[in-house]
Amino acid sequence: MLFVKKAPAQKRTEFRAALKSGKLLRFPGAFSPLIAMLIERQGFEGVYVSGAALSADLGLPDIGLTTLPEVATRGGAIARATDLPALIDADTGFGEALNVARTIQMLEDAGLCGCHLEDQVNSKRCGHLDNKSLVTSQTMVEKIRAAVGARRDKNFLIMARTDARASEGLEGAMARAKSYVDAGADAIFPEALADEGEFEKFREAIKVPLLANMTEFGKSKLLTAKQLSDLGINIVIYPVTTLRLAMKAVEDGLAVLKKAGTQASLLKEMQTRAELYELLRYEDYTKFDKDVFNFKL
Repeated sequence: MLFVKKAPAQKRTEFRAALKSGKLLRFPGAFSPLIAMLIERQGFEGVYVSGAALSADLGLPDIGLTTLPEVATRGGAIARATDLPALIDADTGFGEALNVARTIQMLEDAGLCGCHLEDQVNSKRCGHLDNKSLVTSQTMVEKIRAAVGARRDKNFLIMARTDARASEGLEGAMARAKSYVDAGADAIFPEALADEGEFEKFREAIKVPLLANMTEFGKSKLLTAKQLSDLGINIVIYPVTTLRLAMKAVEDGLAVLKKAGTQASLLKEMQTRAELYELLRYEDYTKFDKDVFNFKL
């Protein structure tokens, strides 16, 4: 909190500049502020706030059950914890064009650097599941225009996601993407492309920045950062990676605790108290209050 130096406007300006650099920007998913702090510590270029991870963390499936206040509040908490730019999943915009306009302004106020809106019908579903239903291209164009018209910071990135690959083919998805760019989208997120060849064709067709979703257990081949960079992709997200890692570790640890009756054998697998306090910068808070960190570990 006290040691994040960059205001949202500065992070947005720097994010825009980074998108023009030609370098691939890596955005692992953060489902909590603490994860965002660790992502920054590890040297990544940004933080992604996944709708799937957020809904799962609330104990809900990713079918559009989360609300705008929930998403904006959690996204804002994550964005405020890091000097990295945070990009958030805004699902279908939480309604029609007027709702989308409010969504953009709430996410701006929360300190996010950008969001993506998708062209699914609500209730939506994970982009790597079958039988997704889409709104018309014109309906999505209206939402994008509303989003662009509503933003107050010109550097807040408005990205359009198309889920059309499965139902309308690659050509249909590219046609939709072009219409979304014409409507004012700053970047395009082509969901669930199959492989390098499809990313290459999208790159040839679309002139604005492109995002690749390297989610595990999905429909897309897991490409390396170098492969994506060579293809000209601008951003790669790993939306649920940290949640999956954490949940597996917790599941395995609880099984040991139940069987052994003690967590003693798990200590080597844990982040220590000292490591947690160092990440949280406990000692630095003494600059503001000498009574905060007046103990020895």
